[in-house]
Amino acid sequence: MRPTVKLLGIACVATLALVSCSDSESDNTSGSSSTGSPPITETTPAKITAVVVSTLADPIPVLGTDNRVHMAYELTVTNTLSQPTTITGVTASAGDEVLVELQGDQVGQWMRPFGATELSTTLTPGQGSRIWIDASVPAEAETPTQIENEISVEVAQEDLPLVTKTMTVSSLTPVQDKTPVTIAPPLDGAGWLDGNGCCGMTAHRTAVSPLNGEYHAPERFAIDFVKLDAEGRLFTGDVTQTSSYAYFGTDIYAVADGKVVAVVDGLNEQIPSVTPTGLPVDQYAGNHIVQDIGNGHYVLYAHMQPGSMSAIKVGQDLTTGDMIGLLGNTGNTDAPHLHLHVMDGPDPLASNGLPFVIDSFTLDNVVAGDDAIEALITTGNPPAYGPPVSDPERKDEMPMTYDVMTFSAGK
Repeated sequence: MRPTVKLLGIACVATLALVSCSDSESDNTSGSSSTGSPPITETTPAKITAVVVSTLADPIPVLGTDNRVHMAYELTVTNTLSQPTTITGVTASAGDEVLVELQGDQVGQWMRPFGATELSTTLTPGQGSRIWIDASVPAEAETPTQIENEISVEVAQEDLPLVTKTMTVSSLTPVQDKTPVTIAPPLDGAGWLDGNGCCGMTAHRTAVSPLNGEYHAPERFAIDFVKLDAEGRLFTGDVTQTSSYAYFGTDIYAVADGKVVAVVDGLNEQIPSVTPTGLPVDQYAGNHIVQDIGNGHYVLYAHMQPGSMSAIKVGQDLTTGDMIGLLGNTGNTDAPHLHLHVMDGPDPLASNGLPFVIDSFTLDNVVAGDDAIEALITTGNPPAYGPPVSDPERKDEMPMTYDVMTFSAGK
C-alpha cells in the first residue's frame, strides 16, 4: 500500500553506514588517527530496527502471597517506520529461563498503543505503545539481576537490505538490588479484599499518565481495599447509597512512622456505582493524606471522608497505628474504599509507584477471578472463591489482587 519505506528520525538511510553520512575514505582516516577511537573489538553488528524499546522504571523485586517474587515494569515500544508495524510476540527472559511469553492475542491483552481507542497490536507510523510485564520467579529461586526483553515484529512491507519482513528487537531491563519497604496494615478486622492490586492489567497498573512532560506510574502496586461482611457481601440495599456499604466510615491507621507532607480535605462524597466526570487532576485522590515514611518512600491514603482528618496537619509526626481518618468515597471513585500506594515522591500522581510488603496478616481466601469480582460488584452477594489457602498466616508479603485478608491494626 505504501510505495516507500522511511525511517522516522534517520536522515541517512540511503547507505548502511548509520554512524555517519560521510564517505568510507574519511571514516577510515578518522579511525586510524592516534587521537581517535580505540581499535574496534568484536560487537553485535548494528542494524536498523522497526521499533525502539525502553523501560519506564527498572523493577524492584517483591514477594507476593502467591509465593513468587514479582518484577513488574513497563516497556515503551515505538514504531520508527513510515509504515504500520505489528508486535507479534513478547518474551522476558533471565538467562535460559523464560519468565514471560506473550503470543498472538495475548500480546494485545498486555499492550496499549498511544492514542488508540481500541485494543491493537499494530502501531501506525511513529506511534508508541506501552507493554506491561509481570516477570516472576518462585520465592526459593535466585532473583535475576537483569531481564532480556525480546519484541517480535512484522512490518507491512520489507525494504531489503535495511528492513526485513520480520525481526526481533532486544532490550535489557536491570533489576534493582533493593528491598521493598515494610508497612503495617492500614485497616483492622476481617474481610478486607484487595481490588486492583499487583500485578495484572488492572486500572491501577495501567494508569501511566503524562504529567509535567514525563510519564509516571504511581499506582503500579496500589491497592483498593474494600470489605466483605460476615456473610461475604460487599453491600446490601441501594447500591447508590454509602450507607449500603457496612464498612463506610471505618478507621484508617498510619502504616509507619513518619511526617505528614500533604493533607487535602473538604471534598464531598461521590455517589457509589457512578463514575465521576469532570474532576481536575488534583482531586483524583479525593480527601487524602501523604506521609513521608523515610528513605524516599511516601504513602498515599486516598478517598477519605470529608472532615475526618481534621486532627492531621502538615508537618505532624505520625507513629504506626495512629488513627488518621475514616474510609470514604471522595475523588475519582465509584464505591467506598481506601486507596493506598507507596511512591517515590510526595505527589500522588507525578511519582513512581514502589512495591511494599505488609508485616503481618492472615490470608483467608482468594476470589476466583474476574467473573466472580464482577458478580460481587453488580449484586453485592458473596463471591466464589478459589481453592482453600494453605499457610494462611503471612509475614512480609505483598497482597495480590483478589486476596481476602484479616488485619490487626491500631494501638
